[in-house]
Amino acid sequence: MTSTVPFHTASLLKFFLISNRVIQWTSSAVVLGITSYFINKGPRGLTITYVEVVAATSVAAFLPAFVSPFLHTPAKDIVLFIDVIFSYLWLAAFIFSAVDYNRNDCHANAPPGFACSKKWANEAFIFLTFIFTFFALFIETWSLWLSDRNKPSSFPSHEKNGQPDIEHNSAVPTTQSNAEEPTAAVA
Repeated sequence: MTSTVPFHTASLLKFFLISNRVIQWTSSAVVLGITSYFINKGPRGLTITYVEVVAATSVAAFLPAFVSPFLHTPAKDIVLFIDVIFSYLWLAAFIFSAVDYNRNDCHANAPPGFACSKKWANEAFIFLTFIFTFFALFIETWSLWLSDRNKPSSFPSHEKNGQPDIEHNSAVPTTQSNAEEPTAAVA
């Protein structure tokens, strides 16, 4: 069976998905680096620890997603599930960091003692990781939809060709005409 998706659509989809994955993984690695710097040089707060754990697990969990555009197996479903989970984790990390970094005196807020530019850079990369994880969710869903659309149907299709389908039709074809019917004897 030939593919119903044009080649350029599949190629563009792979290109966008791989580009999205590169930006997603790079942003999470930058967040991991900045947050590790905050933990190494300053006090460890709950938000910083949460962002560090999410960033560290993301760097590892996003690696299998680099090969997902080339797979046609149930592993794509796992990658989609990872995108769903991590999009919410990164959204929470962005909200926590926005609350911590954007108060009146940025320098004194958690983590205290760091320049606001470093905090805002961390917040920006947290947002980038969230938004590109969110984009990956939709691109991966589109990719799954297109690949499922190209699979042969598991249900048999029946075409009308003028012949009754006795197997699936409850009507029994008649082979006798009215002239051949036996008549009852009149007494």
